Amino acid sequence: MTDAGGRDTLPPMRALLTLSALAAVFASPALAAEIPLVPVAPEEVSAPAPLAPLAADSPWTERFAAAADELLPALRSGDESRWAPLLGGQWLAVSERERVRTLLNDRHSPFRHALFAKGFTHRTILGWAPATLTAEEQAAIAARPEAEAIICWSSSGDSQWPATAVEADNAPGRPYACARIAYSIRGAAPAWRAFIEQPPGDRDVPHT
Repeated sequence: MTDAGGRDTLPPMRALLTLSALAAVFASPALAAEIPLVPVAPEEVSAPAPLAPLAADSPWTERFAAAADELLPALRSGDESRWAPLLGGQWLAVSERERVRTLLNDRHSPFRHALFAKGFTHRTILGWAPATLTAEEQAAIAARPEAEAIICWSSSGDSQWPATAVEADNAPGRPYACARIAYSIRGAAPAWRAFIEQPPGDRDVPHT
């Protein structure tokens, strides 16, 4: 096609159509997500931080030990009116109540072996290994009004405990049962709440 001056108008028209097509592609979220403008390197998977027993002289050790002493008999009782307030009370969702209730009653659950087996129940209080923290970070954590620790119980005396928080998941077959406790001394009175973790695949699968 030519205009009155005999000039070819197809190249400009092709350019316009090409730009319109590209604009349509990048205007589509689905297609734009599939076509990165620059190469994107895959995210590196970081190794889980190792756990270590809380130091005996840590200002938090006594606090977590007292919380664990309160949590253990509540879980062992199986009485929801005793353990639910320690796991969030009114903020504990109905689905979470059911999940914990099922876990405590599941004969394959680590809690059944750790809390209800005959004999002595061993306990450890774990924090994140100091080797992974700088001296400044350790000092900052010690001075902070909030802290977290993982409490684990076992009926076995071989001291086999989780090496990372990922292993404190109460998966079937674990030789220990664990709870994560978030503790705060901010405000007029100290307060803490326990969390009982499970692998995503085991949350909705009863084993009884």
